Amino acid sequence: MAVATKDKRAINYNRKGFEDAELLSIYKKLLKPRLIEEKMLILLRQGKISKWFSGWGQEAISVGTTYAMESEEYIFPMHRNLGVFTTRGIPLNRLFAQFQGKMSGFTKGRDRSFHFGTQDYNIVGMISHLGPQLALAGGVGLASKIRDEKKATLVFTGDGGASEGDFHEALNVASVWDLPVIFAVENNCWGLSTPSNEQFRCKQFIDKGIGYGMEAVQVNGNNILDVITALRKITKEMRKNPKPVLLELMTFRMRGHEEASGTKYYPEGIQDEWEAFDPITNFTDFLKDENILTDEIIEAYTKEIKKEIQDGLDIAFAEEAIIPAVDAELNDVYADHQQVITEAKGQKTEKRFVDAVQDGLRQSMEKHPDLVIMGQDIAEYGGVFKVTEGFVEQFGKDRVRNTPICESAIVGAGLGLSIAGMKAVVEMQFADFVTCGFNQIVNNLAKMHWRWGQNADVVVRMPTGAGAAAGPFHSQSNEAWFFHTPGLKIVFPSSPYEAKGLLTAAIEDPNPVMVFEHKFLYRSIREEIPDDYYTVEIGKANTVAEGSDLTIITYGLGVHWAKEYAEKHSDASIEILDLRTLLPLDTEAIYAAVRKTGKVIVLHEDCMTGGIGGEIVALISEHCFESLDAPVKRVASLDTPVPFAADLEQQFLPKERLDEAIAAILEY
Repeated sequence: MAVATKDKRAINYNRKGFEDAELLSIYKKLLKPRLIEEKMLILLRQGKISKWFSGWGQEAISVGTTYAMESEEYIFPMHRNLGVFTTRGIPLNRLFAQFQGKMSGFTKGRDRSFHFGTQDYNIVGMISHLGPQLALAGGVGLASKIRDEKKATLVFTGDGGASEGDFHEALNVASVWDLPVIFAVENNCWGLSTPSNEQFRCKQFIDKGIGYGMEAVQVNGNNILDVITALRKITKEMRKNPKPVLLELMTFRMRGHEEASGTKYYPEGIQDEWEAFDPITNFTDFLKDENILTDEIIEAYTKEIKKEIQDGLDIAFAEEAIIPAVDAELNDVYADHQQVITEAKGQKTEKRFVDAVQDGLRQSMEKHPDLVIMGQDIAEYGGVFKVTEGFVEQFGKDRVRNTPICESAIVGAGLGLSIAGMKAVVEMQFADFVTCGFNQIVNNLAKMHWRWGQNADVVVRMPTGAGAAAGPFHSQSNEAWFFHTPGLKIVFPSSPYEAKGLLTAAIEDPNPVMVFEHKFLYRSIREEIPDDYYTVEIGKANTVAEGSDLTIITYGLGVHWAKEYAEKHSDASIEILDLRTLLPLDTEAIYAAVRKTGKVIVLHEDCMTGGIGGEIVALISEHCFESLDAPVKRVASLDTPVPFAADLEQQFLPKERLDEAIAAILEY
């Protein structure tokens, strides 16, 4: 029921299927978040809390939907969904400690309000970018479908957040894959200060359902019994027949986006009009009319809940402030993982780089039955580089999944699989296309464990680099974009042996790992490598060649440029250090290689400015200055996009400038 203006009638409730005792239980659950809100607003005015996002007048949505879901089913709430947390039974002292940035909260003081999740209550909190959580819910739904768990997943967004591209991507993927996910649009008519007519032109969100080929249902979000009834009907069918549903919940935001923003931009009188539809006032009157609720019961419930609130506040406020500890912050950036190396043994076969990648991926699929790989054209077609050719026949389409062109949703789905306890490998068709999934990687994958202890068991495969005359959108070396982001791991193999071993190690690792695979190397180099499964240590550099005159620190295709120079100039003794892992860096190996020769070149294919080489040079200057016999020199690509024409591309790449740089350093 779409309500935009005052309706003199009270909300009409249909209590069919609800016994008196259940109605009282629902009332008590509905009252609780309202009483918490009242207290929070007082504390905000007193300066005892710093910020508050109000869900006043929207409680029936949070409470009703959560009440109708099974306790083991995941819910993805937003910052106006206090009722989700209270209905799931989270202890209030922990909830209030979260608001206060205390250690007993869910994020150890690292994030605020409802920006957290908890596996204990099957809740996954939002990030401030709003839309990305929709794809995570899709990943949880995918896990449920693959395992035939017969579970539904509920994810919230607002009418404002639904304007984001993540909304479209997540709904489209869920529809194409028939995922058991309820996409709940909490339509409260405002996105901060922007009214609906400036957010979208469709009459209502359920009109979008036909575009995705999914069922769309609209409910009066202020009518808690309608909300519960609708959710029960949807979830009952969804558990039997997995398909997504778009659920539009009509309501109004009675207070500001957050309290500091106020509501001066509201048309005069609109809050008074909507006050008639207050979900608690109306439900109270209804239950009184039904002779179920009395003033004495209201007083008793209120007294009980207020005591619970005050007790929780007393515990939270009494807790000491967090004492900052550097080690504690750094130790939580990654989920704990003590890598156990599987040694390379047995028969060896000559393989190209691309064959080694395929080998490692296939054997990982065999080793980890909960591993799902996703990417554009990777199923029957085998991917544009044919890495996954034959995988559908061996592992089936549940685990080898063609995706729509939607990098953000697929990375998010990978994270959702991880939340549900599975593993994911996401293939970027080209590393250049990762920009469309950038937010999910740097703000969701990378920060998830540090924020609330949830690991992100996702590998992102990145076919990268130039040398194939593919132009500015299929040739970039963009590893530096991610090198700056705590929480990610980055590996960049230079040989078939490492391509297989680092990929298998990345898949074993419960942390998000980006695997950069140089496209030029795919079919241009060969090497005998073990046929059996093995891993290579992440975080450990490799000395490719011993030398005493000059150290070249490099990775990827740069290793082959350095080796080619050394082979042509046997009169120079060149130490070549292949970093292999860019994040975390093997600084000890770097310092040892520098001290060995005293002369250093840092070589990489990425552009010079802002490249990883700058950080390495800074580390060398800071830690090895007294061992240097010459300035540390960087050799990198030009500070331009990657050109298409072959001659221009060769000019762009650093290889032609390497000889001159080495000669200058050797002669210094």
